[in-house]
Amino acid sequence: MAGSWGCPHEVGDRCTKVNNLPCNPGMKGCELAGRFRFADESKNERYWEKKAREKQSETAPTSSTPEEASQPPVPDSGS
Repeated sequence: MAGSWGCPHEVGDRCTKVNNLPCNPGMKGCELAGRFRFADESKNERYWEKKAREKQSETAPTSSTPEEASQPPVPDSGS
């Protein structure tokens, strides 16, 4: 798909990264998929999954898991 930007994987309107299929920015396997939002919402599924993971990691506690927190610290061997 020709446009004002150039994709290094596009050769002759074909995507060399995705089995030489016709170039369709945002298709599964495309380098842009999940990194940018598209006007076609069907191409935004990976984008929204990524945003949900980022939001979840921001709200998740940064401390250890409850199992690790209940374990006593391991003494240093003091080499």
